[in-house]
Amino acid sequence: MQYWSKAYIPTLKESPAEAEIESHKLLLRAGLVRKIGGGLYAFLPLGKRVLDKVSQICREEMNAAGAIELLMPAVLPAEQWKAGPRWNAVREVMYSVSSAGADAKISEDPQYVLGPTHEEVITPLIGSEISSYRDLGKTFYQIQTKYRNEIRPRYGLMRAREFIMKDGYSFDESDEKAEETYHQMAAAYEKFFARCGLKFISVEADTGIMGGAFSHEFMVPAEVGDDDVVYCEESGYAANVEKASSGIVTDGLSVEAPEGEVVEFETPGATTINALAKEPYKVAAARQYKTLLYVGDDKLFAIVIRGCDDLQESKLGSLGYEFVRPATPDEIESVMGAKPGSLGVVNGTIKQRDRLDGVFADDAIRLIGNGVTGANKDGFHLKHVNVERDLDIDNFGDFRQVKPGEPCPKSGKPLKIARAIEVGHIFKLGTKFSESEFWGAKFHDSEKQTKPAVMGCYGIGVSRTIQAVIEQSRDKWGIVWPWSVSPYQVIITVLDPGMEDAAELAKKIGSAAESEGADVLVDDRDERPGVKFKDADLIGIPLRVTIGGRGLKEGIVEVKWRIEDDVRKVAIDQVVEVVTSSIRDKNSS
Repeated sequence: MQYWSKAYIPTLKESPAEAEIESHKLLLRAGLVRKIGGGLYAFLPLGKRVLDKVSQICREEMNAAGAIELLMPAVLPAEQWKAGPRWNAVREVMYSVSSAGADAKISEDPQYVLGPTHEEVITPLIGSEISSYRDLGKTFYQIQTKYRNEIRPRYGLMRAREFIMKDGYSFDESDEKAEETYHQMAAAYEKFFARCGLKFISVEADTGIMGGAFSHEFMVPAEVGDDDVVYCEESGYAANVEKASSGIVTDGLSVEAPEGEVVEFETPGATTINALAKEPYKVAAARQYKTLLYVGDDKLFAIVIRGCDDLQESKLGSLGYEFVRPATPDEIESVMGAKPGSLGVVNGTIKQRDRLDGVFADDAIRLIGNGVTGANKDGFHLKHVNVERDLDIDNFGDFRQVKPGEPCPKSGKPLKIARAIEVGHIFKLGTKFSESEFWGAKFHDSEKQTKPAVMGCYGIGVSRTIQAVIEQSRDKWGIVWPWSVSPYQVIITVLDPGMEDAAELAKKIGSAAESEGADVLVDDRDERPGVKFKDADLIGIPLRVTIGGRGLKEGIVEVKWRIEDDVRKVAIDQVVEVVTSSIRDKNSS
């Protein structure tokens, strides 16, 4: 039992100017955290209690799923990262540890780095310990501080430079067993987020720089989410917008036959999709081929999409390049023969086709059939361009961004898009890390053949989960904590702390509540009742018991749930049973 007068709960009446969103404001106003620097926060006692509870729930679900806890250092040898597959892709977001200090931008050749994740460490660590397939079928995890050089940290714990994460790594002998582990971890994640009181959805996600066969994100719908989720309520389809596809291109779609010979026409000053859609050309964006040039691992390649569509750059990862960037105007002109705005991939029009590593097209350009594209001559375009007859395409794929209202790929019903907060991400990595010759994780199978372990990795943003709970569970008065992660489950508000009877009753109720497993906070401050009630609502304790002088004279105590408006008046001789039975109900639910 904790007495408020002996605790440290520095609530604020006003929201600090630094806080942009409601959950960030409440983190600060309720005395959970305090800002130390850009993207750096200290957990105050109330916040630390929530952090510990979320961490413990995570630990319990990981253990129940058969994962084994360990702890790796946060300061990591840079040589292990340099030998891995991601050094060039992640070095810009990593901090180096050098004589200049841990805040310094990463140098050209750092000796140590602060870990944003631990694949490059766990792989050689476990690889040095395993030798046989009998050693496999293991999943390891840690709850550890991570570091990321966010250029623009914002939204409190949502996008911080230092954060608490649960990261797990599995090692299996076969692809089939790795997939079993993957689904076990997914089930454990669902239990974890449900126990934290979150409404969440699991969505298909892009594997990004992690690579691997497939991945899923666990998303909490929220107006201020940092990702868009595409979903269909009828079919259950859900995917991050970076990964999502629609049924806009149906199986067996037949492309229009050519409508005439390709004709070149002059388009002075029309260098955008919108300009070509206006007078005097009046070519609808849906009838235009848009050609974009990118560089992948120092190789130039082209992407063709419809003029009415947006490229989803994350989908370029399917092409197999490790590092992708937009091409510069000079790079484009030297190969294509024209500046951006007059580009196309019609056969025979590209100045140096052999310098293109590939020409890739989104499947949806088949819907155009016959359209307009650049002539690779500044100020000129081509019309009557047929997809099958005229375009020099190496491969088709899904490269466009899905739009709301498009048909679901499963049900055909209109897709919806909503904002959401990513709180977890799991990957089936395969052998990307374990097959390394320098520090891989290899074993001998039952036939004495050497093979790389099949890996998976599993992350939960523990500190981010706290803010996601607040973003989803709040009202105009403050936080509305779910029972399982609330810093205290019961608050006993003593309106006249100087009254001996009131203090004794508070102690009796508090002791009974603790005996049922609840954490109890007694507000014994010498403050006005209004201040105490507002603070209780602000910090969001689920169950409030109010002991007042007038109530004691009348033989009653007030009991109120944070999520309800009604106040229940309970006889003093019944209050202990009412409180303890309420706690039992909550603990068993």
